[in-house]
Amino acid sequence: MTSRVLLRHPSSLEHDTGAHPESPGRIAAIEQVLSAQEWLGWDVRLSPAAPRTAIEAIHPASHVARIEALAAQGGGMIDAETIVSAGSWEAALHAAGGAIALVDHLLDGPAGEYRVGASLHRPPGHHATAGQAMGFCLFNNVAIAAHHAVKHAGAQRAMIVDWDVHHGNGTNNIFARRDDVLFCSIHQGALYPGTGPTHDIGHGPGEGCTVNLPVPRGSGDDVFLSLLEHVVRPLACAYAPDLVLISAGYDAHADDPLAGCTVTDGGYAAMSASVRATAQELGVPLGIVLEGGYDLGALARSVATTLAVVGAEQQPVVPEVEVHKLSREAIERLAAGGYWPALA
Repeated sequence: MTSRVLLRHPSSLEHDTGAHPESPGRIAAIEQVLSAQEWLGWDVRLSPAAPRTAIEAIHPASHVARIEALAAQGGGMIDAETIVSAGSWEAALHAAGGAIALVDHLLDGPAGEYRVGASLHRPPGHHATAGQAMGFCLFNNVAIAAHHAVKHAGAQRAMIVDWDVHHGNGTNNIFARRDDVLFCSIHQGALYPGTGPTHDIGHGPGEGCTVNLPVPRGSGDDVFLSLLEHVVRPLACAYAPDLVLISAGYDAHADDPLAGCTVTDGGYAAMSASVRATAQELGVPLGIVLEGGYDLGALARSVATTLAVVGAEQQPVVPEVEVHKLSREAIERLAAGGYWPALA
């Protein structure tokens, strides 16, 4: 029995954004590469539509109704970057539903059935706040999934590792006051949406459970891998989540037109190996939820690389990487704050 599950749905192609960089071509490119490799041997399943109650656990009913109504009338612009078409409602339901089904397969299935999985849908989600669609995103798929994990699927704690080059402001804000989800974001600083400074650490009971790791323009494989190995991995071991989710954007790639980082295909392989090693060390399942990535070739190759690495029979070797200056600073900052003394 396979231990790797991939959720997809053709409705992702019906979210019509015209000439927008977040286009149906993204999913088409990914699926073309994966199908040519026989889906890497993963168990490919159609995602269900998310129950409205699951979406409304994160987004108010008024927000959900607004997206539904806009799609029903043929679509329109929410803002300069965020488009709704007639097919967007169905696509958004399955994007959220795929993320929920991913969690259920990883946590609720027969023991040992699935240890890794991926939900490959659009629209992406991590910019969507509780009450506002923005940044190409309608519903926050990974937030819906993490909430479902801790409220309905038996997890006590979940961890989200967001390596999209743009800060996941929606996810950040949704969990800012909660301690049952640890949110760690590696993103290019001073880039859309302009959020995610190091001093944003959450509030109230969630203080310390938001970890923002902005990097400068031009950052590449060594910076991202060091932050994953030397900051995110020890954080995960200290937090001990029951599930790790990657908010997996591929727009930090050197070929991506919307940002300025320089991660390579090999960099994504190393990053994927690092997070898989973390989940394996913790003895917990690993789920991947697709976010951004706008150079079609780089996106498709990098997604396929991630799936190949996290789905390998044997644990891939994580390349050795020196502790980067940003990692040292983050470790000192987190330990000094008193929330993560184990990092000292």
